[in-house]
Amino acid sequence: MSTAHASRRWPPPPPAVGGEKSPPRLGAPEAGNRVHSGAAPKSPRRQAGSRRGGGGSGTMMGGFLYALLLLVAAALLGAAILLVVGSIYFDATNSEVPPGIEQPARLRLLHAIMIGTAVVGKILENLHICSQVQFVRYWRNGRKLGPDAKLFIKDMKFKHVPVRIYQPKAPSAGVRKGIVFFHGGGWMFGSINSYEKMCRYISKESDSVVVSVEYRLSPEHKYPAQLNDCLAATTHFLQTADDYGVDSARVIVAGDSAGGSLAAVVCQTLVGRQGLAKVCAQILIYPGLQAVDFNLPSYQQNQAVPILYREKAAFFFLHYLNGDVSLLEELLQGCHVPVDQRPRCKKWISADLIPKEFKARGYKPWVPVSCDEEVYQELKNVFVPEISPLLAEDAVVRKLPRTCIVTCEYDIIRDDGLLYKKRLEDNDVPVTWYHVINGFHGILSFFDNGWFTFPSGKQGMDNVVRFIQSL
Repeated sequence: MSTAHASRRWPPPPPAVGGEKSPPRLGAPEAGNRVHSGAAPKSPRRQAGSRRGGGGSGTMMGGFLYALLLLVAAALLGAAILLVVGSIYFDATNSEVPPGIEQPARLRLLHAIMIGTAVVGKILENLHICSQVQFVRYWRNGRKLGPDAKLFIKDMKFKHVPVRIYQPKAPSAGVRKGIVFFHGGGWMFGSINSYEKMCRYISKESDSVVVSVEYRLSPEHKYPAQLNDCLAATTHFLQTADDYGVDSARVIVAGDSAGGSLAAVVCQTLVGRQGLAKVCAQILIYPGLQAVDFNLPSYQQNQAVPILYREKAAFFFLHYLNGDVSLLEELLQGCHVPVDQRPRCKKWISADLIPKEFKARGYKPWVPVSCDEEVYQELKNVFVPEISPLLAEDAVVRKLPRTCIVTCEYDIIRDDGLLYKKRLEDNDVPVTWYHVINGFHGILSFFDNGWFTFPSGKQGMDNVVRFIQSL
């Protein structure tokens, strides 16, 4: 075998002992020769240094992200603090909380939260994430509560209208009373979810079947969509009451705020219906019953009392009627009332008909302004009973069923309830009246609301239950 072949034998020969050099491997550069092609291999120290450099870069990036997160969190916290402070400041500078109102500090905080929610909704609307109305609805509506040990609860539809039925589980000695309930919310907000506690309480405490109606809302749906839904649900229940263990002759129509207005109109509409069971009673909880005069004593005294301002009431009404809120100031001033309508309106809607004790906190007689014909043409529907049930004729009012009316002293629409009470009594309709002397608009909804519970709301609810039990 040649020497050249022997030099390439595997395994290679062991290194020389002593100072002898090993023969160079084939293709390997000899010691002292410079390599001109390719990169020199990195030493372990250089490699370690390279790894340390990469780790330092990652640490810098992590530190930057952490600082950025802290900055964003600080900005959000600052925005939240600004929102809270701004909402409280707005409430303090724009609201009037009379000394006689129940738990004024708690009411102010509740109202500030509502203001803050509206502000957040407006920001989201400007960012094109969702509309302000959608956000406020989401916040107010909440979610459906869990099962109730004492109630069967079922969602279904009466014709095209979604409803939620509450039916006591305990056996009944006979057929029960039925209650068709319309929630409040200015025809714009509210839902069967937001009024679930109230409906559950009424059903359990009065041993009645409650039907809560999810009518359509403005501004997406304007008058008469809400009324049509409520009428459809009520007539369907009157026709099918037996299916739910209810005596069709003992069906009550009830509503809260805007729902109270709808309840009043439904009862007026049904008094002339043939071939349908008569409504047994109506329950009107601080109802809004007219859009003719926004200068009655309660509208002046409570114009800035939370949670319903005078301007906000007009705003809700205009969205319900036609969606044109540009006429808000004209509506408040009375520019929509023509001369030929004034005698009829004053007959049933007038400060002269309000008892003197309800003017004690101050009232300045309103001087009528001239009518704007264009405004009247836009708002002329306010003079029909379907919008202002206080303007119904006596022939209709005297046929109405026994009535329960709840009013609150510090509520702008207090006088609507007082005027309707007088109209009913003048037409020999039995009226049970509960006045919450230290209450504000919406107080019954806070009868069981955790820290935001108001005792007078619970008392009002119990009065409503006692009225139902008395039927």
